[in-house]
This record gives sequence, structure tokens and C-alpha cells, in this order.
Amino acid sequence: MTFDEIFEKFSSASATVAGKKVKFDFGDDGKIFLDGGTNQVSKEDAPADTTIKVKLSDFVDMAAGKLDPTAAFMQGKLRVEGDMGVAMQLQSVVSKLRG
Repeated sequence: MTFDEIFEKFSSASATVAGKKVKFDFGDDGKIFLDGGTNQVSKEDAPADTTIKVKLSDFVDMAAGKLDPTAAFMQGKLRVEGDMGVAMQLQSVVSKLRG
């Protein structure tokens, strides 16, 4: 799955966390911003309540169910900046990418 495919899946699924702003930072591969206030998905690098920093390849593995998000966090493959409570709600968002 490419960055653009992930972006399209987020967009078509309206995959946001209600009332929260979340940014997925894939480093040089790009950023995806989920605005739960407006229910919009963009490639904007805007301030967020929670920022998830992860390599694109590791995110693809998590979305496919090959990498457990908790294991990725414990191994340092996934970093969370900001509100950890929002990060805990992201499992349902990532599950929308499957299928």
C-alpha cells in the first residue's frame, strides 16, 4: 500500500476521531491530517492534539494486521506525541483501512 492509497482509504472512510485532530507523520513519505472537528482528511502539516510518528512500511503492516500497534510502540517503531488517550482511539480508525 502506498502513501496515496492510504490517504484515499482514510478519505473515503471518513476515518477521523470525533472532535480531535490527529496527524500521522510518515517522515519523508508525507503526513496525513485527520480533523475530527470538520470530519476532513488532508495532507496538511497542521498542529494536532496527537501526532503518530511511524515509518510508512510499519504503518502498512499495522493496517494489514501483521504488526500489533502495542508491539510497535514498545519496540519504538511507533511514537506518540500529545494526547495518549486519542492515540488509544486510533485502533478503530486504522481498522477502517482494512478491506
